[in-house]
Amino acid sequence: MKKIRILFAAAVWACFASPARLLACAACFGKSDSNMARSLNAGIFSLMAVVVTVLVGASSFFVFLSRKAAATAQAEQTGQPPAEKQAQ
Repeated sequence: MKKIRILFAAAVWACFASPARLLACAACFGKSDSNMARSLNAGIFSLMAVVVTVLVGASSFFVFLSRKAAATAQAEQTGQPPAEKQAQ
């Protein structure tokens, strides 16, 4: 337990002892039109593109499942096998 307190105290001391400029990004300290700010924005947008791509893929999969379930339910009510779409 004593080691945990010492580690916690060291972490708190390290946070307060470090200069504030090291904790800030280019948007807070510095020029907003510098290369660092541009690269930061490019990184943010590229990560957003990855997240959006994954979300679109997941949502389209669930739409596919919903449509497939609706077609199966309709086929069970009418007694006919579900119609498969032909690839053209």
